[in-house]
Amino acid sequence: MIANYLKIFRVKIVLLLIFSSFTMFGQRQTISGIVKNALNGETLIGATVYFKGTNIASITNEYGFYSLTAKEDNYTLVVSYLGFVNLEKQVDLKGNQKLNFELEESASQLDEVVISASDSKKVNLRTPQMSVSKMSSRIIKQIPAVMGEVDIIKSIQLLPGVTNSGEGASGFNVRGGAEDQNLILLDEAVIYNSSHLFGFFSVFNNDAVKDIKLYKGGIPAEFGGRVSSVLDIRQKDGNSKNLSLTGGIGAISSRLTVEGPTIKDKGSFIVAGRASYAHLFLKLADNDNSAGFYDLNFKTNYKINDNNKLYLSGYYGQDNFNIDDAFKNAYGNLTGNLRWNHIFNDKLFSNLSLIYSHYNYNMELDFIGLDWESDINNYNLKYDFSYFKSEKLKFKFGTSLTYYQFNPGLLNPLTEDSGINRIDLDDKFAFEGGLYTSLEHKISDKLTALYGMRYSNFYRLGNQAISNYANNAPVVYNSQLGIYESAEASSETEYSSGETISSFDNFEPRAAISYKLNDDSSVKVSYNRMAQYLHLISNTTSATPLDIWTPSGEYIKPQLADQYAVGYFRNFNNDNYSIEAEAYYKTVDNRVDYIDGADLIAQNNIETEILIGESRSYGLELLFRKNTGKFTGWLAYTLSKAEQRTPGGSIGGLGINNGDWYNSSYDRTHDISFTGNYKLNKKWSFGANFVFQTGRPVTYPNGQFQYNGLSIPTYSERNADRLPAYHRLDVSATLIPKKNNNRKWQGEWVFSIYNAYNRSNAASITFGQNEDTSVNEATQTSIFGIIPSVSYNFKF
Repeated sequence: MIANYLKIFRVKIVLLLIFSSFTMFGQRQTISGIVKNALNGETLIGATVYFKGTNIASITNEYGFYSLTAKEDNYTLVVSYLGFVNLEKQVDLKGNQKLNFELEESASQLDEVVISASDSKKVNLRTPQMSVSKMSSRIIKQIPAVMGEVDIIKSIQLLPGVTNSGEGASGFNVRGGAEDQNLILLDEAVIYNSSHLFGFFSVFNNDAVKDIKLYKGGIPAEFGGRVSSVLDIRQKDGNSKNLSLTGGIGAISSRLTVEGPTIKDKGSFIVAGRASYAHLFLKLADNDNSAGFYDLNFKTNYKINDNNKLYLSGYYGQDNFNIDDAFKNAYGNLTGNLRWNHIFNDKLFSNLSLIYSHYNYNMELDFIGLDWESDINNYNLKYDFSYFKSEKLKFKFGTSLTYYQFNPGLLNPLTEDSGINRIDLDDKFAFEGGLYTSLEHKISDKLTALYGMRYSNFYRLGNQAISNYANNAPVVYNSQLGIYESAEASSETEYSSGETISSFDNFEPRAAISYKLNDDSSVKVSYNRMAQYLHLISNTTSATPLDIWTPSGEYIKPQLADQYAVGYFRNFNNDNYSIEAEAYYKTVDNRVDYIDGADLIAQNNIETEILIGESRSYGLELLFRKNTGKFTGWLAYTLSKAEQRTPGGSIGGLGINNGDWYNSSYDRTHDISFTGNYKLNKKWSFGANFVFQTGRPVTYPNGQFQYNGLSIPTYSERNADRLPAYHRLDVSATLIPKKNNNRKWQGEWVFSIYNAYNRSNAASITFGQNEDTSVNEATQTSIFGIIPSVSYNFKF
């Protein structure tokens, strides 16, 4: 299967190179190169390079590369980027040229109170790409965060269409999708669990991050494997000009980043570390409980020559949790990526990546003598190409090959007298392949289109036995009790190593169109189809370290999503303000649901606990921004609906909730967020954000009956009730002491209050009987009250 992929891909490359060589003999010439930050040598992603007075423009890719093709003539070349001074250069285009640029940071960013128009976050009206949000590290640092720790995941939750998974959780839901439907990438490597301390913080160190993009819809063809969103995070390359230190000391954690050049004009590096120390304070208080995390980011690069560059990057993070030595939990991520950038010619750029991702989790329960270990490994080979044919045609194409190893669990007794028997759940293996191509086509001065197609296939591989069931049904309906039950296996089929158990393939078309109404507004429409071959098996609303990832196979089919979106985008008042309005509709087939009372722990035949259904979500998103002035910020509002349906089908019975549509756990009717920053003067700036969300759907008991002296609860329809509405206000103040121009050390104090009016937001509500009065009562669990914090950030 791999050989066929590579054979097809080699033919595409040869044809494109031949075609590319012919285009060089006309009267059209090409300028290409790299755009960097003059201060530290970092490549700039998304910088605009264009010929003044024309519609000929290019956007730098993930490695800062651009390419412009035009007729032979004299031009004024302009290079611009958010927060940087525009650069202009006179160009006599009489032959192919290679021009690299370094942009100076805007003086308004450093010394002035008023932010200039060059810092504007105005909407890009021409590009057909929609439903994408980009955030800079500078903006994220201005948002108040829990316990003073800057958090990328919590920051994107302030955008329309994105909600949290619950109080204190760092996971997120996009347009009614579940957490496992988000593809989270750090330098192209998959992150399976994005949280530290069970969701209090995310695994991303903002000091090491250069670029953040969240694709909610209109997802580019280069991405696959998830049906809801893509969070693409790129690490910094490292300061290639000077050695520098960046860090911070906070209430429960500290961080330090070191970056600098390796070989002059050849390469650079960055190393960033974080560690929490809340467990030290617990030990000082004679408390046997502890919770902590640490992580490390690393990246280096080496320039072989003008056309070849190597990158090596990685991440390692670990969490440890201990309650009185009776409960211990540890989990973490490990990634690595070796990349080779190659420039074939002025039009063709390529990137070859060899990627490794690992996620492990371990739990010890001393009171029952249980030790549980589990992990995931995947190896990924990616080859991506960008071909800048002309100012009207830009191609992207590539391939990816991924091999998965799943260890769903090894249960060991901790002691000889433990009542736990050793259980070694079956390892699972799979292979996923993908081929994609996309074309950005400027049809006219007003109309631009983006077409894409991705072909993916998935092979569930052997080295395990697969259970067989009567009528091929792992779940049966008990008509006498009116419930679904696990079926008993009738036999097993043994598959040898590498033998195919099941295979799937899907075509995933993508399309988007932008029509520019005038110089200030445009409308856009998009459609994308996505296939997801991995499933997170969990009956909680947000991911936990003990959730199980399982591949598609004989009884669990791939999830297939279709999403449609239409939007109106406008800049006004000289780009000081912008507004974005989008409506979407999304359906997902083969969505996993669970039978009542499903037992998911240490379950070797997980198919006996689940039913297969479908989901749908639709909504309206509004985003209003103020881009310039002393006060900047945005107001986001989402009106949405997310539902799920699981009929009984051939199994019998009416299914979940009588086979009717019901609220999914991620349905939030109203979601409002406000984020603002006010720069008073050179020393003081203030930030605030307010969040309001409709309460999360839950299932409450609606009655009870007595059986053998026990009170047995009965329940309403699934997710027919809701938790109370969620809302909070966070505020912050940043003090920059008087700057000494002769001193390299720069510092700032950040004072913040999370949940300023001490709202007790419900993480859950449990029901029981009062031990003294035997009266039924509900108990609300809240995680965060008001949390003041102070942190000191520095740079040298």
